[in-house]
Amino acid sequence: MRLLNCSLFRWTLERAGEVSQLDVQGRLTLDQAAIARTAVLNGTGIGFFIEKDVAEDIAAGRLIRLLDKWTPPRPGFSLFYPGRCNASAGFTAFLAMARDTAAKEAAICR
Repeated sequence: MRLLNCSLFRWTLERAGEVSQLDVQGRLTLDQAAIARTAVLNGTGIGFFIEKDVAEDIAAGRLIRLLDKWTPPRPGFSLFYPGRCNASAGFTAFLAMARDTAAKEAAICR
C-alpha cells in the first residue's frame, strides 16, 4: 500500500509481544484498499487489510488469513492529530462522531 506522501506502508506484525515491521516489495503497489482487495481476490498477490474490510470474503472462503499467529485482534481504530491545533468545527464534530462510534463498537464487543 502506498501512502499519500508516496512512502510505502510498513506491515506491522505482532506475536507474543514481539513486533516486526516489514517493508514489502512487489511489482504492484496500490494506494486504495478497495483496489488492493480486488487485486488480491483476482489472484495478483497478498494484501494487508483492516479485518472489517475483508470479513465477508474470509467468511465466504474467497480469502484466507495468512500469518494468523502474527496478527492479533486490534479493536477499534487509531486517529492521530496534533493536539495543539485550533480544531475547526468540522474536525471537532468528526472527533465526536469517531469517539461515539468507537464507544458503541466497544459496547457491542462486551
